[in-house]
Amino acid sequence: MSRVLIIGAGGVASVTIKKCARLPEFFDEIYLASRTLSKCEALQQEIGEDRVKAVYAVDADKASEVEALIVKIKPDLVINLALPYQDLPIMDACLATKTDYLDTANYEPKDEAKFEYSWQWAYQERFEKAGIMALLGSGFDPGVTNVYTAYAAKHYFDEIHYLDIVDCNGGDHGQAFATNFNPEINIREITQRGRYYENGEWKETDPLSVREDLDYQNIGVRASYLMFHEELESLVKHFPTIKRARFWMTFGEAYLTHLRVLEGIGMTSIEPIEFQGQQIVPLEFLKAVLPNPGSLADGYTGKTCIGTYITGIKDGKEKTIFIYNNCDHAACFEEVGAQAVSYTTGVPAMIGAALMLDKTWHKPGVWNMEQFDPDPFMTLLNEHGLPWQVIECDESPFKPA
Repeated sequence: MSRVLIIGAGGVASVTIKKCARLPEFFDEIYLASRTLSKCEALQQEIGEDRVKAVYAVDADKASEVEALIVKIKPDLVINLALPYQDLPIMDACLATKTDYLDTANYEPKDEAKFEYSWQWAYQERFEKAGIMALLGSGFDPGVTNVYTAYAAKHYFDEIHYLDIVDCNGGDHGQAFATNFNPEINIREITQRGRYYENGEWKETDPLSVREDLDYQNIGVRASYLMFHEELESLVKHFPTIKRARFWMTFGEAYLTHLRVLEGIGMTSIEPIEFQGQQIVPLEFLKAVLPNPGSLADGYTGKTCIGTYITGIKDGKEKTIFIYNNCDHAACFEEVGAQAVSYTTGVPAMIGAALMLDKTWHKPGVWNMEQFDPDPFMTLLNEHGLPWQVIECDESPFKPA
């Protein structure tokens, strides 16, 4: 019998909960907690009390509250789908209660737009000594892209030399400006300086200043911009033959124009300002007035294409492959009432949790996705809505280093 506590009740959590509820062989009892109890209650009513056994209000900024809830529920695993700021308090609560932990995005301080794994990797020895496991970044990117890389290393290459992760949303939600996941996290991510790994060192670029026009499978050519993404940090650590690793994301010109205006008038700032006698953070205010990402799902058309271009050596010869998934927004809405960006994160969270619960992936310590055998995860992707393809390319679409 397995019991899970899911923290978070946004778009990604909605997908994960619904997927978990369909798999009682992995998830016997599901408990749900969030700062906003009404969101949890709505999901419980939609899914059924027979699958979501109970819901709770919790402030995940406070490790003591999370710890008390874990003690009450006694879950085998905590699935953290809250905000990245809350990773460390939830990990602390798991340590205190000796409970396994999973998340989909790495820790980021609330007062600084900087995300990296060092804070969570620092828990390695403590989790190992406690006999519990933490699985970091079990979303799509990070997450599935890490597993794609491990799969390529296992089945296609003797050495990986060049890695380019590409993320294209070719869909249309009909809004003038909206983000596909939490606006606060999304805008913090894309307005920071770009960063990539090359020849043993990290190099920086101005935000969204490096562009490639790439042809995405079943979508077409889209402008793609170099950004930093956390999976690069773990992949170059665990695959030391990598000479260059980069991450690219697509943005339309209308989106970038809106973003430049918002930046120019200070609305993307995370520095508090005085307004009518109280301190407010402009970006938090902007989040409140932008469309809720979950509300975009109905009527969303088009597909995503997320994957990894990998160039390396096999049997002494250079080769390039592209491993990718296309995900259809309308199909996701029909299945679980979500858009594809939430779906592509929520499904891998469920898969990672299932592999932890049945001990296919399980060892004490703090681990990234690529540190486990990729084959079971890749099999479950095909079975649960995120089928993947491998293309052997004549050449890489990217210029050599």
